[in-house]
Amino acid sequence: MVRLAAALALVAGLAAPCVAQGASFPVRISVDAGRAGAEVNPVWRFFGADEPNYATMKDGRTTLATLGSLAPDRVYFRAHNLLTTGDGTPALKWGSTNIYTEDAHGRPVYDWTIVDRIFDTYRARGVKPYVELGFMPEAMSTHPEPYQHDFRPGSGNIRTGWAYPPKDYARWEELIYQWVRHCVARYGRAEVASWYFETWNEPNLPRYYWGGTPEEFFRLHDAAVRGVRRALPEARVGGPDIAGTDDTFLTAFMNHVRSAGTPTDFLSFHAKGSPSFVEDGGKGHVRMGLATHLQVADHEFAQIAADPVFRDRPVIIGESDPEGCAACQGPANAYRNGTMYSSYTAASFPRLIALADRRHVRLDGILSWAFEYEDQPYFAGFRQLTSAGIDLPVMNMFKLFARMGGHYVDDRSDHQRPLDDVLRHGVRGDADVGSVASWDGRRLCILVWHYHDDDVAGPSAAVHLAIAGLPRAFVQAARMTHYRIDRDHSNSYAAWQAMGSPIAPTDAQRGELLRAAALATVGAAGAPTRMKAGPVDLDFVLPRQGVSLIEFDAG
Repeated sequence: MVRLAAALALVAGLAAPCVAQGASFPVRISVDAGRAGAEVNPVWRFFGADEPNYATMKDGRTTLATLGSLAPDRVYFRAHNLLTTGDGTPALKWGSTNIYTEDAHGRPVYDWTIVDRIFDTYRARGVKPYVELGFMPEAMSTHPEPYQHDFRPGSGNIRTGWAYPPKDYARWEELIYQWVRHCVARYGRAEVASWYFETWNEPNLPRYYWGGTPEEFFRLHDAAVRGVRRALPEARVGGPDIAGTDDTFLTAFMNHVRSAGTPTDFLSFHAKGSPSFVEDGGKGHVRMGLATHLQVADHEFAQIAADPVFRDRPVIIGESDPEGCAACQGPANAYRNGTMYSSYTAASFPRLIALADRRHVRLDGILSWAFEYEDQPYFAGFRQLTSAGIDLPVMNMFKLFARMGGHYVDDRSDHQRPLDDVLRHGVRGDADVGSVASWDGRRLCILVWHYHDDDVAGPSAAVHLAIAGLPRAFVQAARMTHYRIDRDHSNSYAAWQAMGSPIAPTDAQRGELLRAAALATVGAAGAPTRMKAGPVDLDFVLPRQGVSLIEFDAG
């Protein structure tokens, strides 16, 4: 056994946090790089937002550039309101493109200007559209007035004229056909064929996103798919991006498209958690609802697995988040700015993958419904990846995911909570210190998270990491980098709080926040490991709600 704890303690992080004796608990993690499993599928590379017009604004462009850089031309973005009538002025849970109007004689008028600007912004930054075919243009709606909703955080009526079926399904189909034909002419046939096309959003929620019957949605969906395929027969089409609940809408959808013969290349649904605010006699704290999130996903996976025709189709969780309203604020959503969000993401993604594997469902994407909110106060409490153009800790979580590739390898943590336990109860007792590892022949990545549903202080994990199965040539050449997200690393929100939570940071303060937002390392990045052939021991301390990625890279 090669003992590296003394030589690598500073690099790995053992000496970085100041942890009092008795304030940590031991965790043993073993990794065998010689035992390869499934290929790493970057399911994390999907994102989205209600407000499509934010994409073309200053912080939207910056955020998209960061996302696109993680996996150029493999990141997808889904947005509501791409067909909504209006002048392109965004608001919370609102956007518009004015893509369809009618002249004085009732003849269609198509205007691609705003939607082209949105898609051009994606493509210039290495992002592809996950095209949501919605919502209903005002001139086509069966209930056009009032048209724009009056949503405000905590109040307002969401379902207004944009949410209703069309007066003329043939015109709806023609709109989709003309739009896709235009996209093919503008971006190229092969490019548009690499996009996803799906109809509407959460049509099983009549209070919010759909003012018609299920049968009217099915008719809308069929017409939209016909329009897409008329313009581009090889286009990738699917749906229905329902809100995952305890209903059987997804089964009804599969039954319909099978009987109607509607092309269906992928299936999509949404899964959300349910955080709450716990009054504990003091200031109170957030308690996350990871179990609910996993239960909803597993319910939808089960419906797909039970269908003999569709159980082998690709599946996209079209929105997968700790709760359901990115534009809503409040005490239960106070997890968003800090490391609660990033550690939840680290703990939830491997569980979603594991549930899909257990159901023998092909999970191709997990879409985070989080982007940015333009010209809002710093760290305003929305569910977002950046605030005022500054990366939040959760954005750094996706930077860690992006570093993993090749194949998963065998890894075991003696403090990773069992899947069924987390599915039933979440993480309410002992903390969840879990891991996942990947190996591509030149780089070994080991992701370790320390998660708990309750956002309260707790002991750190004293992690002992044992690595085996590394080739001799790799061992001799490898250099190690330890990436970390915690209170003191990769955390712009903590830096903002430390400077007094300024409403309008100065240029110097903003520069400090941008530096604090960058993905940080513990110890000397790229330090030589000086390993010999054989197993490797590594020790480090991981604070509660912290995430580490230990990377060995032979260059």
